[in-house]
Amino acid sequence: MSSQEEILSDGRFSRIARDPRFWEMPEKERKVKIDKRFRAMFHDKKFKLRYTVDKRGRPVNYTSTENLRKFYALSESDSDLSGSDSKEHTVKKKKKKKAKGKGEADS
Repeated sequence: MSSQEEILSDGRFSRIARDPRFWEMPEKERKVKIDKRFRAMFHDKKFKLRYTVDKRGRPVNYTSTENLRKFYALSESDSDLSGSDSKEHTVKKKKKKKAKGKGEADS
């Protein structure tokens, strides 16, 4: 078998190295970006299926959640926002608990 360099130096196949149709897709563009509305599909039980065999009948042990993580990613702008939203949400809960605690002590 010929090495990769010999193949690319051959005139018949030299355009493959320059043609963007044959380039590998960058990692950043490979996954579809999902916004925060759909982030529940990564951890919700409704989206989780357990496979016992693959499409050729061989035994496997993986779930559909692994496939979701393989093809989808949370968009970075939304994940940053969701992180700050969750922090604000926990602060509000703490304030409500403190307010309820004071109100119960007064009555």
